[in-house]
Amino acid sequence: MHFEILFDEPQSAQVGSPELLEHDLSRYFSELLRFESTRELAASPIVEKIRPEATRILNSVIVGESGTTGKSAKEHIAAIAWNIERGNQLDGIIEALKGEEGLRELDLLLLTELDHGMARSGNRNVAEEIASALDLNYAFAPVYIALQKGSGVESAVEGENTNSIHGLAMFSKFPMRNIHAIALPNGKDKMWGKEKRLGHLRALFADIEHPAGTFRAVTVHLDAHCSRAHRRLQMQIVLDHVDTLPALPTLIGGDWNTTTFNSQSSTRAILGYWRRVFMGPMNVAKNHLPHPERYFERPLFSMLERRGYNWRDLNNVGTGTLHYHVESIEKNTNLRDWVPEWCFPFIFWAANRVGGSVSGRLDWFAGKGISPAPNLPPRTIAGLSNHAGTPLSDHDPICLDLSLK
Repeated sequence: MHFEILFDEPQSAQVGSPELLEHDLSRYFSELLRFESTRELAASPIVEKIRPEATRILNSVIVGESGTTGKSAKEHIAAIAWNIERGNQLDGIIEALKGEEGLRELDLLLLTELDHGMARSGNRNVAEEIASALDLNYAFAPVYIALQKGSGVESAVEGENTNSIHGLAMFSKFPMRNIHAIALPNGKDKMWGKEKRLGHLRALFADIEHPAGTFRAVTVHLDAHCSRAHRRLQMQIVLDHVDTLPALPTLIGGDWNTTTFNSQSSTRAILGYWRRVFMGPMNVAKNHLPHPERYFERPLFSMLERRGYNWRDLNNVGTGTLHYHVESIEKNTNLRDWVPEWCFPFIFWAANRVGGSVSGRLDWFAGKGISPAPNLPPRTIAGLSNHAGTPLSDHDPICLDLSLK
């Protein structure tokens, strides 16, 4: 199942400066919050009042150029894919990208979950600040206009949203051409539930003019609250679009949300949870959560291989990128937004069977016409935190040094 995409008008897409994202939609938010579905919203007269501004924002791509020459002393391309959790710990993220071993001197950054004017991340323009601090070219594609401050603990942060925009981005040391984004259908109605949003997921594309050769980069964030089949459909849309473009070596990276769960509703998630209980918590924790490609999400990875995309050599498969611990107050608060309270004793029981902590691999690279650089295996960088010991994100970044074939 997928839901109607409102405000998707690619023919009106604009590429430009952050001023494209200025709007006065907040005056309608209280009225919009009364709707319980996208279908209900689409049938209301208010949709025509918000359409011009919502369409402009949700079809725009914001770009910025650093003015650097983009010289490189190395022949390979250093890339990272990282879900930075809104940019809540932006200063620490920037510091890590400047100085952390394995994150310095990156050529390409494929980042997901970046805020622009959200109270939870200090109402900062996360993409622009990263680009400015690291002196990089960048492109930012809005995904949602948030009608609220967020879900879970985010809903209780101080202050109010300003621009209320959330999206994904790409950063490059080298010139970026043919920058554009395409819509991906939502797997859950974003107007239903405790976190209401206007918009739809998108995939962001650019051709990167690296000294080693021009290649195509794609930032992708697949839906979390959806079925495994829907994530496969979203990736299929991305691959189909690449096939319409001039042939280039292509790198796709991002958060694919390969949780192994069908999370389209709390009921489906609960049924999936019990299925894993019967499979054995230890078995699932060791053989499936860090290895979604083995069984639960195998159709997605099989489709990539059928379409000529390599993923096996571009990731250190089996290493988790998102970690859950039963004592995490924040994660349990967030989970309560879509899982009934009575489930928690069973969730804690299953997690405690494997030491109280489980890890899953949600973040991936796939590529065509590329290969890992010799003697530089792909990496997952764990344990990043700021000076106070606060994790920089709920995801670990994945890194890849690649060569163009």
